[in-house]
Amino acid sequence: MLRAPSTSVRTWLAWTVAASVLAGCGSPSGESAEDKGEPAARTEVTVEPIEATTRLTDVNGEKVSLEKRPERIVCLFALCDDILTELGIVPVATNSALLAHPGFLGEDKAEEVDVIPGGFIAPEVEAILSHKPDLVIGLGDTHGKLAPALKGATAFWAMQPETWQDSVGYLRDAAALTGRTAEGEKAERAFRAKLAEAEKTPSDRTALIVYGSDENFGVATPEGDVAASLLPKMARYPWKSRGVEGSYSLEEILAQDVDVLFVETMSFGGEDGKLSEKLAGNPLWSKIPAVENGDVHEVDPEVWAKGRGTRSLGIVLDEAAAALR
Repeated sequence: MLRAPSTSVRTWLAWTVAASVLAGCGSPSGESAEDKGEPAARTEVTVEPIEATTRLTDVNGEKVSLEKRPERIVCLFALCDDILTELGIVPVATNSALLAHPGFLGEDKAEEVDVIPGGFIAPEVEAILSHKPDLVIGLGDTHGKLAPALKGATAFWAMQPETWQDSVGYLRDAAALTGRTAEGEKAERAFRAKLAEAEKTPSDRTALIVYGSDENFGVATPEGDVAASLLPKMARYPWKSRGVEGSYSLEEILAQDVDVLFVETMSFGGEDGKLSEKLAGNPLWSKIPAVENGDVHEVDPEVWAKGRGTRSLGIVLDEAAAALR
């Protein structure tokens, strides 16, 4: 059954959020938040046919070669769960809580899917192999180290999504490998149509996605966050990646007159409470227009931060569009 992430995962996530923000809060950068950039080209709705195969080079250049169409698939991160749901496949085991969301399997059916012990960072190889998988799908920069241990016993596919286009590419690749080509085309078409519709009437309001568990929050930018890569098509989203230089300070955020805030609260161990509530005591936070006007939206991080696939992103589009009206 599905359960909360392990302590090791929560510790790693907490460290990651804190380190990335504290390292560069208020640091200078060549990219200014005032640089709005040019709007991206309109999304193409036409979907190219998908051809079934057991060998391909994926959207990120990774070669995948299978002996047969995979039927028993283990998911080590949420994009895998998202893709399989779109294709009408239930993983034999998972490492995320995404399936419990009502937009996916829902809590009752998700309880029937085994969870791989060991947490997100170090899923147990023996537990993975106990499910006799034809294919294991993981996040490249996190689970790539498992490949040698799985070699010879099962196939391992390392994905590394950064934009919505990557997610669509992985959906198409998975549809080809599983033979669910019609389902893949249908899911891609539905997502593209929804995104194209959202682009028709972009809001002139300034939006921002922040994530974290306390005052050490981060800003989601389009260059490395799949959900954030959608926002420039829907609203003014002047936030650019600063790489190792870090994130934005509250002073910089305040200067941008943010109208709508989307908040992803990351829960770590015994910590509870919403990130927006923890930031409420900061006098700068309270001066942000979105906070003053009650336009702060706590969103589900399983969908907004971790899902990254077309089904999750469809939910993001719906929720963002409603908030930006």
